[in-house]
This record gives sequence, C-alpha cells and structure tokens, in this order.
Amino acid sequence: MKSLEESPLIITLRKFLPALLALATPLFCADAPKLTDDQMEKFLRDGKILSMKGINAGITGTQRAKLIDGTMEHDAHVQCIDESKATFEGTQGTEMNFKDTWRYNVAAYRLGRILGVGDMIPVSIERKVNGNACAVTWWLDNSMMESDRLKKKLTAPDQDRWNREMYVVRVFDQLIYNTDRNLTNLMIDPEWRIWMIDHTRAFRLYNTLRETKNLVQCDRKLLERLRTINAEMLKPLKPYVNDAEIKGLLRRRDVIVKFFDDAVKQKGEGAVLYDRPAR
Repeated sequence: MKSLEESPLIITLRKFLPALLALATPLFCADAPKLTDDQMEKFLRDGKILSMKGINAGITGTQRAKLIDGTMEHDAHVQCIDESKATFEGTQGTEMNFKDTWRYNVAAYRLGRILGVGDMIPVSIERKVNGNACAVTWWLDNSMMESDRLKKKLTAPDQDRWNREMYVVRVFDQLIYNTDRNLTNLMIDPEWRIWMIDHTRAFRLYNTLRETKNLVQCDRKLLERLRTINAEMLKPLKPYVNDAEIKGLLRRRDVIVKFFDDAVKQKGEGAVLYDRPAR
C-alpha cells in the first residue's frame, strides 16, 4: 500500500512549528513588568498629561489625570489643595492650626518608605500642574474604596491577612495624626491588599495620639523601625513637613512604642506582635 506524501508546506510547518510556539508562548504567558518606586516617580514627574477630570469622592478637588511618556500610559491622582487656618470648624469640632495640603501626600509616601510600609502607600511626587504645585500620585488600577466593599458586603478571602494590614493602617494614622481617614481613602486592589491614600489632613503638632483605642496589634518590623527613626532619618520628608511637625511625629512615636511595649508585658508578645505577610 502506497503511503501518502506530505506537501512541502506541511513538512516545513512540522519542522519549524515547535520553535515558533516556543517563541510565541512568552508573549501570552509572561507577566507585565512591574515598575520600581523610582521608575513610577520618574513617570509621574516627566510623563505628559493628556487629560484631566474631576473625581466625585472627597472634598479636596481631586482630579484624575492620564499621563503618557512615549512607552506607557497610566493614570494619576492629582491634589493641589494647600490651605491653612488658625481655627477650623469641622464635623469633629474646632481644630487649631488647621492645614489641608497636598504636601502631606508626598510626606506620607516618603515616611512609608522609611518605615518599611511603603508597599501600602502609592508613589506620590511633587509636580506643577497648570502652574500650581500639586501632589501627583500613582493611580491604583481596578481598585475599590472601602466604602464600596461595605456596600457590596464583600469579605476578604484571607481575614487574618486583612486584619494585619488594617493594624498597620491604624498605627500609621496615629503616628501622623491623620484626622481624615475615611471609607473613601482606603483602597483595596484585586489581590485584596489595602492601600492608604489622601493624607492631606495629617501631620498635626500634637504630642498625644488621636485615638489610642485604635491600637490593637503591631507588625514587628514596623515597631522596630519606629524605635530607630529620628529627626535625621526624617529629613527626606522636608520641605513637605516642618520641624515642629516632625517633632510632634517623634513624640507620638514615643507614645506608640511605649503602648506596645507595655501591651507585650501585660499580654505577651504573641498576643500583640505579628509578622505582616509579604506582598
């Protein structure tokens, strides 16, 4: 019986198809490259602003900008508010030496990096936008606000991990005396990681904590970083915070460290300290 002969095209395909598939596979399977903080800073600083539009959430005139640098396109969160008042009447009463400024967004991002929790605060830099100095912050794609999570009655798949990240939020907010943490400036990404944004009403001068009851547990590495920081280490926060604001932060640091040291003595280390899962 005579065997069927293969056409030249079939023979060629059989010869080169494995190699072609090997070359093509990475195009579909490889993850998109992740940028470093420094690369994101450069993009936010140098990228061309294509468009801007207002955002409904918040009361600080926040805008969403679309940036491009010739190789990639990404959105940014733009805040230009810069207000100060001797007294301010808000929903929580009267506040003295009130400030609401974009500068604190940059300071919070830099402080997060110093403390080892920068992976929970999006990159934020100073940039002129329409002639005004502003904080331009990396936009968190496909994220939802904590308010959305509650409305949809969603629960984190890993509740222990969620709680440990939330404890970091609580410690950080007490450290910077954040007066405006709310359900619209806590973001949740598709991997259920928590992100802190919008710190324009923080870095107050007070030596005491705003809500000691919010301190429950603390990440070990964060606590050790808190022990070591000093005015010299916090110089990268300038000129976005002044000496008095740094002094207040360090005094609150002392209160936080003592609180957890006392809690460890009373309850035991296992009930107070933990290791935050790596991101």
